[in-house]
Amino acid sequence: MRRRDLITVLGGAAVAWSHQARAQQPAMPVIGFLNAQSPDTSANRLRAFRQGLKDAGHVEGENVAIEYRWAEGQYGQLPAQAADLVRRRVAVIAAFAPPAALAAKAATATIPIVFAVPEDPVRLGLVASLARPGGNLTGINFFVGELVAKRLEFLRELVPTASRVAVLVNPTGPAAETTVRDVDLAAREMSLQIQVLNGSTRQEINAAFATLLRERPDALFVGGDPFFNDRRVQMAQLAAYHRVPATYSNRDLAEAGGLMSYGTNIADAWRQAGLYTGRILKGTKPADLPVVQASKFELVINAQTARMLGLAVPPMLLARADEVIE
Repeated sequence: MRRRDLITVLGGAAVAWSHQARAQQPAMPVIGFLNAQSPDTSANRLRAFRQGLKDAGHVEGENVAIEYRWAEGQYGQLPAQAADLVRRRVAVIAAFAPPAALAAKAATATIPIVFAVPEDPVRLGLVASLARPGGNLTGINFFVGELVAKRLEFLRELVPTASRVAVLVNPTGPAAETTVRDVDLAAREMSLQIQVLNGSTRQEINAAFATLLRERPDALFVGGDPFFNDRRVQMAQLAAYHRVPATYSNRDLAEAGGLMSYGTNIADAWRQAGLYTGRILKGTKPADLPVVQASKFELVINAQTARMLGLAVPPMLLARADEVIE
Protein backbone atom coordinates (compact mmCIF):
# COMPACT_ATOMS: atom_id res chain seq x y z
CA MET A 1 0.00 0.00 0.00
CA ARG A 2 1.33 3.43 -0.87
CA ARG A 3 2.21 5.77 1.98
CA ARG A 4 -0.43 8.32 0.96
CA ASP A 5 -3.13 5.63 0.90
CA LEU A 6 -2.01 4.34 4.29
CA ILE A 7 -2.27 7.82 5.81
CA THR A 8 -5.77 8.21 4.33
CA VAL A 9 -6.88 4.87 5.76
CA LEU A 10 -5.42 5.65 9.18
CA GLY A 11 -6.92 9.13 9.14
CA GLY A 12 -10.33 7.73 8.31
CA ALA A 13 -10.02 5.16 11.04
CA ALA A 14 -9.07 7.86 13.53
CA VAL A 15 -12.11 9.95 12.61
CA ALA A 16 -14.38 6.92 12.88
CA TRP A 17 -12.90 6.03 16.28
CA SER A 18 -13.38 9.62 17.46
CA HIS A 19 -17.05 9.59 16.48
CA GLN A 20 -17.51 6.19 18.13
CA ALA A 21 -15.78 7.35 21.32
CA ARG A 22 -17.99 10.41 21.55
CA ALA A 23 -21.06 8.27 20.97
CA GLN A 24 -20.01 5.97 23.79
CA GLN A 25 -19.43 8.81 26.25
CA PRO A 26 -22.32 9.16 28.69
CA ALA A 27 -24.49 12.21 28.03
CA MET A 28 -24.31 14.98 30.62
CA PRO A 29 -27.20 14.48 33.08
CA VAL A 30 -29.86 17.18 33.06
CA ILE A 31 -31.65 18.56 36.10
CA GLY A 32 -35.15 19.88 35.59
CA PHE A 33 -35.52 23.01 37.70
CA LEU A 34 -39.13 23.98 38.46
CA ASN A 35 -39.85 27.15 40.39
CA ALA A 36 -43.06 29.03 41.17
CA GLN A 37 -41.27 32.38 41.36
CA SER A 38 -39.24 34.51 38.94
CA PRO A 39 -35.46 34.31 38.44
CA ASP A 40 -34.78 37.89 39.50
CA THR A 41 -36.15 37.19 43.00
CA SER A 42 -34.21 33.96 43.51
CA ALA A 43 -30.60 34.84 42.65
CA ASN A 44 -29.15 34.27 46.14
CA ARG A 45 -31.09 31.06 46.62
CA LEU A 46 -30.07 29.75 43.22
CA ARG A 47 -26.42 30.31 44.14
CA ALA A 48 -27.04 28.27 47.27
CA PHE A 49 -28.63 25.47 45.24
CA ARG A 50 -25.63 25.38 42.93
CA GLN A 51 -23.33 25.31 45.95
CA GLY A 52 -25.18 22.25 47.25
CA LEU A 53 -24.73 20.59 43.86
CA LYS A 54 -21.03 21.46 43.95
CA ASP A 55 -20.71 19.99 47.43
CA ALA A 56 -22.08 16.76 45.94
CA GLY A 57 -19.57 16.88 43.09
CA HIS A 58 -21.67 18.48 40.33
CA VAL A 59 -20.95 21.79 38.59
CA GLU A 60 -23.38 23.28 36.10
CA GLY A 61 -21.91 23.35 32.62
CA GLU A 62 -19.09 20.95 33.50
CA ASN A 63 -20.68 17.66 34.45
CA VAL A 64 -24.36 18.55 34.76
CA ALA A 65 -26.85 20.71 32.85
CA ILE A 66 -29.94 22.46 34.22
CA GLU A 67 -33.20 23.13 32.36
CA TYR A 68 -34.91 26.07 34.08
CA ARG A 69 -38.67 26.63 34.24
CA TRP A 70 -39.98 29.69 36.09
CA ALA A 71 -43.72 30.21 36.63
CA GLU A 72 -43.17 33.82 37.83
CA GLY A 73 -46.10 33.62 40.23
CA GLN A 74 -48.47 32.13 37.62
CA TYR A 75 -49.09 28.81 39.35
CA GLY A 76 -51.35 27.63 36.54
CA GLN A 77 -48.31 27.33 34.27
CA LEU A 78 -46.55 24.80 36.49
CA PRO A 79 -48.32 21.59 35.32
CA ALA A 80 -47.36 22.26 31.68
CA GLN A 81 -43.81 23.16 32.67
CA ALA A 82 -43.47 19.98 34.73
CA ALA A 83 -44.85 17.90 31.86
CA ASP A 84 -42.33 19.49 29.50
CA LEU A 85 -39.44 18.52 31.79
CA VAL A 86 -40.74 14.95 31.89
CA ARG A 87 -40.90 14.85 28.10
CA ARG A 88 -37.29 15.96 27.99
CA ARG A 89 -36.41 12.97 30.19
CA VAL A 90 -34.45 14.92 32.78
CA ALA A 91 -32.54 12.86 35.33
CA VAL A 92 -34.12 14.55 38.36
CA ILE A 93 -36.54 17.41 39.01
CA ALA A 94 -35.81 20.03 41.68
CA ALA A 95 -39.12 21.69 42.60
CA PHE A 96 -39.41 24.75 44.82
CA ALA A 97 -42.62 25.77 46.63
CA PRO A 98 -45.71 23.54 47.05
CA PRO A 99 -47.37 24.35 43.69
CA ALA A 100 -44.19 23.32 41.84
CA ALA A 101 -43.70 20.17 43.91
CA LEU A 102 -47.32 19.10 43.45
CA ALA A 103 -47.12 19.76 39.69
CA ALA A 104 -43.95 17.67 39.43
CA LYS A 105 -45.51 14.83 41.44
CA ALA A 106 -48.55 14.81 39.17
CA ALA A 107 -46.34 14.75 36.08
CA THR A 108 -44.22 11.70 36.89
CA ALA A 109 -44.08 8.70 39.20
CA THR A 110 -40.66 7.56 38.00
CA ILE A 111 -38.30 10.55 37.67
CA PRO A 112 -36.79 11.43 41.07
CA ILE A 113 -38.05 14.71 42.55
CA VAL A 114 -36.36 16.84 45.21
CA PHE A 115 -38.64 19.48 46.72
CA ALA A 116 -38.16 22.42 49.04
CA VAL A 117 -41.47 23.43 50.64
CA PRO A 118 -42.58 25.46 53.68
CA GLU A 119 -45.59 23.27 54.50
CA ASP A 120 -45.69 19.76 55.93
CA PRO A 121 -44.89 17.51 52.93
CA VAL A 122 -46.90 14.65 54.46
CA ARG A 123 -50.01 16.82 54.73
CA LEU A 124 -49.42 18.05 51.18
CA GLY A 125 -49.38 14.44 49.99
CA LEU A 126 -45.83 14.58 48.67
CA VAL A 127 -44.40 11.79 50.85
CA ALA A 128 -45.69 8.99 53.05
CA SER A 129 -43.59 10.10 56.02
CA LEU A 130 -40.57 12.26 56.76
CA ALA A 131 -38.32 9.37 57.76
CA ARG A 132 -39.48 7.05 54.97
CA PRO A 133 -40.64 9.17 52.04
CA GLY A 134 -41.42 6.26 49.73
CA GLY A 135 -42.01 6.73 46.02
CA ASN A 136 -39.91 9.08 43.92
CA LEU A 137 -39.93 12.21 46.10
CA THR A 138 -37.87 13.56 48.97
CA GLY A 139 -36.59 16.98 49.92
CA ILE A 140 -36.44 19.81 52.41
CA ASN A 141 -39.18 21.12 54.70
CA PHE A 142 -38.61 24.67 55.93
CA PHE A 143 -41.15 25.74 58.49
CA VAL A 144 -43.61 28.59 58.03
CA GLY A 145 -46.85 27.62 59.76
CA GLU A 146 -45.02 26.41 62.86
CA LEU A 147 -43.44 29.85 63.27
CA VAL A 148 -46.67 31.86 63.13
CA ALA A 149 -47.00 32.30 66.89
CA LYS A 150 -43.36 33.40 67.19
CA ARG A 151 -43.80 35.94 64.40
CA LEU A 152 -46.84 37.40 66.16
CA GLU A 153 -44.92 37.47 69.43
CA PHE A 154 -42.07 39.46 67.86
CA LEU A 155 -44.58 41.81 66.22
CA ARG A 156 -46.29 42.40 69.56
CA GLU A 157 -42.94 43.19 71.17
CA LEU A 158 -42.26 45.78 68.50
CA VAL A 159 -45.82 47.18 68.55
CA PRO A 160 -46.96 46.53 72.14
CA THR A 161 -50.17 48.56 71.75
CA ALA A 162 -51.42 46.46 68.82
CA SER A 163 -54.87 44.95 69.26
CA ARG A 164 -56.01 44.50 65.62
CA VAL A 165 -53.85 42.74 63.04
CA ALA A 166 -54.60 42.36 59.34
CA VAL A 167 -53.54 39.06 57.74
CA LEU A 168 -52.65 39.05 54.04
CA VAL A 169 -52.76 35.69 52.25
CA ASN A 170 -52.70 34.49 48.66
CA PRO A 171 -56.01 32.62 48.24
CA THR A 172 -54.65 30.71 45.24
CA GLY A 173 -51.73 29.28 47.23
CA PRO A 174 -51.95 25.99 49.14
CA ALA A 175 -50.98 27.60 52.46
CA ALA A 176 -53.71 30.26 52.65
CA GLU A 177 -56.21 28.25 54.68
CA THR A 178 -53.69 26.89 57.18
CA THR A 179 -52.07 30.32 57.56
CA VAL A 180 -55.39 31.92 58.50
CA ARG A 181 -56.14 29.07 60.91
CA ASP A 182 -52.71 29.26 62.57
CA VAL A 183 -52.75 33.05 62.86
CA ASP A 184 -56.26 33.01 64.29
CA LEU A 185 -55.26 30.44 66.91
CA ALA A 186 -52.13 32.36 67.92
CA ALA A 187 -53.99 35.68 67.92
CA ARG A 188 -56.63 34.34 70.29
CA GLU A 189 -53.89 33.34 72.73
CA MET A 190 -52.59 36.92 72.60
CA SER A 191 -56.05 38.60 72.69
CA LEU A 192 -55.57 39.98 69.20
CA GLN A 193 -58.31 40.49 66.61
CA ILE A 194 -57.52 39.62 63.00
CA GLN A 195 -58.89 40.72 59.65
CA VAL A 196 -58.13 38.54 56.61
CA LEU A 197 -57.23 40.18 53.29
CA ASN A 198 -56.54 38.46 49.98
CA GLY A 199 -53.84 39.19 47.42
CA SER A 200 -53.22 36.94 44.43
CA THR A 201 -52.41 39.66 41.88
CA ARG A 202 -50.67 43.02 41.89
CA GLN A 203 -54.06 44.72 41.71
CA GLU A 204 -55.43 42.69 44.64
CA ILE A 205 -52.44 43.66 46.76
CA ASN A 206 -53.13 47.33 45.99
CA ALA A 207 -56.78 46.79 46.93
CA ALA A 208 -55.78 45.05 50.18
CA PHE A 209 -53.65 48.02 51.21
CA ALA A 210 -56.49 50.38 50.28
CA THR A 211 -58.61 48.41 52.75
CA LEU A 212 -55.86 48.79 55.34
CA LEU A 213 -55.99 52.54 54.85
CA ARG A 214 -59.74 52.55 55.54
CA GLU A 215 -59.77 50.06 58.42
CA ARG A 216 -56.52 51.23 60.07
CA PRO A 217 -55.41 47.99 61.79
CA ASP A 218 -52.44 48.29 64.13
CA ALA A 219 -50.18 45.91 62.20
CA LEU A 220 -49.99 43.56 59.22
CA PHE A 221 -49.06 39.87 59.13
CA VAL A 222 -48.08 38.74 55.63
CA GLY A 223 -48.44 35.01 54.99
CA GLY A 224 -45.60 33.01 53.51
CA ASP A 225 -46.15 32.59 49.77
CA PRO A 226 -43.78 32.63 46.76
CA PHE A 227 -45.98 35.20 45.04
CA PHE A 228 -45.50 37.66 47.88
CA ASN A 229 -41.76 37.24 47.56
CA ASP A 230 -42.06 38.28 43.91
CA ARG A 231 -44.07 41.34 45.00
CA ARG A 232 -41.84 42.22 47.94
CA VAL A 233 -40.86 45.70 46.74
CA GLN A 234 -44.49 46.61 46.07
CA MET A 235 -45.59 45.44 49.52
CA ALA A 236 -42.70 47.10 51.37
CA GLN A 237 -43.41 50.39 49.61
CA LEU A 238 -47.15 50.20 50.31
CA ALA A 239 -46.59 49.32 53.97
CA ALA A 240 -44.22 52.28 54.31
CA TYR A 241 -46.57 54.64 52.46
CA HIS A 242 -49.54 53.64 54.64
CA ARG A 243 -47.31 53.54 57.74
CA VAL A 244 -48.38 50.07 58.83
CA PRO A 245 -45.90 47.86 60.75
CA ALA A 246 -45.64 44.53 58.94
CA THR A 247 -44.03 41.16 59.60
CA TYR A 248 -42.95 38.77 56.85
CA SER A 249 -41.88 35.15 56.61
CA ASN A 250 -38.40 35.58 55.10
CA ARG A 251 -35.52 38.01 55.00
CA ASP A 252 -35.99 38.98 51.33
CA LEU A 253 -38.92 41.19 52.29
CA ALA A 254 -37.06 42.85 55.16
CA GLU A 255 -34.15 43.53 52.83
CA ALA A 256 -36.60 45.12 50.38
CA GLY A 257 -37.70 47.59 53.07
CA GLY A 258 -40.14 45.53 55.12
CA LEU A 259 -40.10 46.12 58.87
CA MET A 260 -39.33 42.64 60.16
CA SER A 261 -39.08 39.01 59.13
CA TYR A 262 -38.76 35.76 60.99
CA GLY A 263 -38.42 32.40 59.36
CA THR A 264 -36.19 29.72 57.97
CA ASN A 265 -32.90 30.56 56.29
CA ILE A 266 -34.28 29.60 52.88
CA ALA A 267 -30.94 29.88 51.10
CA ASP A 268 -29.62 27.12 53.36
CA ALA A 269 -32.69 25.00 52.56
CA TRP A 270 -31.98 25.45 48.84
CA ARG A 271 -28.35 24.43 49.44
CA GLN A 272 -29.57 21.23 51.06
CA ALA A 273 -31.91 20.66 48.11
CA GLY A 274 -28.91 20.97 45.81
CA LEU A 275 -27.00 18.48 47.91
CA TYR A 276 -29.85 15.97 47.74
CA THR A 277 -30.17 16.50 43.99
CA GLY A 278 -26.47 15.75 43.59
CA ARG A 279 -26.71 12.60 45.69
CA ILE A 280 -29.58 11.34 43.55
CA LEU A 281 -27.55 12.01 40.40
CA LYS A 282 -24.92 9.72 41.91
CA GLY A 283 -27.44 6.92 42.28
CA THR A 284 -29.11 7.34 45.67
CA LYS A 285 -32.85 6.66 45.55
CA PRO A 286 -35.23 9.34 46.87
CA ALA A 287 -36.94 6.74 49.06
CA ASP A 288 -33.61 6.26 50.88
CA LEU A 289 -33.22 9.96 51.71
CA PRO A 290 -35.35 11.12 54.65
CA VAL A 291 -36.95 14.54 54.37
CA VAL A 292 -34.69 17.15 55.96
CA GLN A 293 -36.32 19.61 58.31
CA ALA A 294 -34.72 23.05 58.34
CA SER A 295 -32.81 23.94 61.47
CA LYS A 296 -31.61 27.49 60.73
CA PHE A 297 -34.01 30.33 61.59
CA GLU A 298 -33.39 34.05 61.46
CA LEU A 299 -34.96 37.22 62.82
CA VAL A 300 -34.22 40.25 60.64
CA ILE A 301 -35.20 43.78 61.66
CA ASN A 302 -35.05 46.76 59.33
CA ALA A 303 -34.09 49.52 61.77
CA GLN A 304 -34.36 52.19 59.09
CA THR A 305 -37.99 51.25 58.42
CA ALA A 306 -38.69 51.15 62.17
CA ARG A 307 -37.41 54.73 62.55
CA MET A 308 -39.48 55.86 59.58
CA LEU A 309 -42.58 54.37 61.24
CA GLY A 310 -41.69 56.03 64.54
CA LEU A 311 -41.11 52.71 66.30
CA ALA A 312 -38.49 52.22 68.99
CA VAL A 313 -37.14 48.70 68.71
CA PRO A 314 -36.81 47.24 72.24
CA PRO A 315 -33.19 46.45 73.17
CA MET A 316 -34.12 42.85 74.02
CA LEU A 317 -35.59 42.37 70.54
CA LEU A 318 -32.50 43.90 68.94
CA ALA A 319 -30.34 41.52 70.93
CA ARG A 320 -32.29 38.53 69.63
CA ALA A 321 -32.10 39.64 66.01
CA ASP A 322 -29.77 37.74 63.70
CA GLU A 323 -29.41 40.85 61.56
CA VAL A 324 -30.35 44.49 61.94
CA ILE A 325 -30.54 46.39 58.67
CA GLU A 326 -29.43 49.99 59.10
